[in-house]
Amino acid sequence: MSDPQPIYVDGSSGLLWGRAKAQRAKAYRWNRENYSQQRRYIDIWTFVLRLLAANWAYGKAWTYPNGMTEEAKAKRRRGLAVWIRETLLDLGPTFIKVGQLFSTRADLFPVEYVEELSKLQDKVPAFSYEQVESIIQQDFGRTIPELYRSFDPIPLAAASLGQVHRAQLHSGEEVVVKVQRPGLKKLFTIDLAILKGIARYFQRHPKWGRGRDWLGIYEECCRILWEEIEYLNEGRNADTFRRNFRDEGWVKVPRVYWRYSSPRILTLEYMPGIKISHYEAIEAAGLDRKHLANLGAKAYLQQLLNDGFFHADPHPGNIAVSPDGSLIFYDFGMMGRVNPITREKLMDTFFGIAQKDADRVVSSLVALGALAEAEDMGPVRRSVQFMLDNFMDKPFEEQSVATISDDLYEIAYDQPFRFPATFTFVMRAFSTLEGVGKGLDPEFNFMEVARPFAMQLMTNGNGSRSNGLSESIIGELGRQAAQVSSTALGLPRRFEDTLEKLDRGDIRIRVRATETDRALRRVSGVNMGTNYTLLVVAFTISATILLVNQYIWLAILSASLAVMAGIALVRLMIRLDRLDRMF
Repeated sequence: MSDPQPIYVDGSSGLLWGRAKAQRAKAYRWNRENYSQQRRYIDIWTFVLRLLAANWAYGKAWTYPNGMTEEAKAKRRRGLAVWIRETLLDLGPTFIKVGQLFSTRADLFPVEYVEELSKLQDKVPAFSYEQVESIIQQDFGRTIPELYRSFDPIPLAAASLGQVHRAQLHSGEEVVVKVQRPGLKKLFTIDLAILKGIARYFQRHPKWGRGRDWLGIYEECCRILWEEIEYLNEGRNADTFRRNFRDEGWVKVPRVYWRYSSPRILTLEYMPGIKISHYEAIEAAGLDRKHLANLGAKAYLQQLLNDGFFHADPHPGNIAVSPDGSLIFYDFGMMGRVNPITREKLMDTFFGIAQKDADRVVSSLVALGALAEAEDMGPVRRSVQFMLDNFMDKPFEEQSVATISDDLYEIAYDQPFRFPATFTFVMRAFSTLEGVGKGLDPEFNFMEVARPFAMQLMTNGNGSRSNGLSESIIGELGRQAAQVSSTALGLPRRFEDTLEKLDRGDIRIRVRATETDRALRRVSGVNMGTNYTLLVVAFTISATILLVNQYIWLAILSASLAVMAGIALVRLMIRLDRLDRMF
C-alpha cells in the first residue's frame, strides 16, 4: 500500500492543494458570472430582516413554549447561530468572508455566534475549465498551452473566491495555479454597496448603534476583502514573509512565479507537505510532534514581536510539515502588521497588567484605540480589575490563551471595547496555535513558549536583547517618578487656575437629576402622544365624512395621514417604554 500523498492547503479559501475526491455540490444562485443587483438586494435584506425579527423574538417570553429559561435562550442562540452560518454560505463569497472576519469579533457578538462563524467553510462548486481558459487569455493575452507545458483541467478543489489547478511550466517546474472566480469583483461591488446601507441602518439604530462604529467596521471589512482578492498583493506578502525567515532553515514559503501571475491569477511553487493536524502521518514520517508544536509557536511569536508582519489566519490548513521537519506556510492573502508605535503603546498595557493597575490598563487601551472613552469609565474599569484579579493570580505558565481570550471577550461584549482587527487576529491566531500545539503535544503550553518573548518585549520596547531587566525596571521607575513629580508640581498651578476661573465665572457646574430628567422626558412624551392621538382621531373622522360624501381620493389621503400619525404614536409609546426600562 502506497504512502498517502502529501497535501498543500490554502486555508482561508478552503482550497485543498492535493487530489480531492469528487463530491456532490450544492448549486448556489450566486455561482454565476453576471449578477442581478435587485435579486441580491432582496436576498440580503431578507436575511437581515429575518435576523432582526429573530433577535426581537429572542427577548419576548411569549415566544418560548416551555418558558423563557436560560437553557431555552441558550438553545435558541445556538440554533440561530447555525442558521446564520448556513445563510451566509448561501449568500456567497462576500458574506462567507464577512462571517469569517466576524468570527474574530467576540466583542461585538455573543460567543455562540462567534463559535459557529469560526466553523464557516466555503467549499463550493467549481467553475468550468472554459472559464479558466478565458480568464488566463484575458489576463496574459496568451493561451494555456503557450504558458504551461501541462495544465490539469480538473481543479484540485474550489472555494468561493477561486479554485486551484496543478500545472507544469515549460522549464519543468511543478506549480499550482490559483484562478479567481469569474465576476467576483462585480459581486463584491454589488454586495458591499448593499452592506453599506445595512451598516448605516445599524449605526442609526437606537440600541445597536449606541457606542458601536458600524461604518468603521464596514470600512475595515472592505479593505480586508479587496486585499484578499488581489492576488498580486498576496504574492508580495509571500515574498515579504519569505525574506523575514530567510535566515531560518526550518520555515519554508512557496516561491511566486511573477511572470505567470496577475491580479486574478497566482502561480506558486508546488511545495507539498503533511498537514500539521494530520498527526498520524507526521508520526509515520518519523517527525517529533513536540518539537513541531514548539516550532509553530516560535514562528508566530517571531512574526509578531520581531518582524511586525504576521500571518493573520494560521489555522491547520495553512501550515504543513516537510519531510525534513520544516514548517511550510501557505495562503498570504490576509496578513497583519504591528508598527513600532503600537508596540510601544502595548508596553504600557503590559506594565499595567503586571502591576494589576486597572487605571493604567484602561488608559493604555484608550490610547491604542481598543477602548472607546466614555463619560463614566467606572463599569469598564471594574471589569478590567475583575479580569486582572482573576487571571493574574495564576502562574504565567499555567494560563491558557484560549481561556484568557474567551473570558476577555465575554467581559468585552456589550462594553465599549473596540478591538482593532490586528488585536482580534492576534488573539484568534494564538488560540488556534495553542489548539494545534496541544494536538501535536498534549503537554504543550503556548504561554510557556511565549514567556521569553514576552520578557524580551517587556525588558526592551524595541525588541532587542541589548538592555537587561534591571535597566528596564530603572527606566520604568524613572518614567513613573517623572510623571508623579510633574503632576505634583503642577497641582498648585492647577488649583490657582481653577480659583481664577471660579472668580471670573468661567466655570459652570451642571447638576443632572436622573429622576427629574426622566419625569420631564415622560411629560414631554405624553404631550406628544396626546397630539398624535388627536391627529389620528381628526384624520379618521375626516376620512369617514369624505368617504360618505363620495370624495374617495381625499378620503384615502386623510386615512393615510391617520395611519402615519398612528405609526408615529406607536413609535413614541415604544420609546417611552424603553425609557422606563432604562431607569
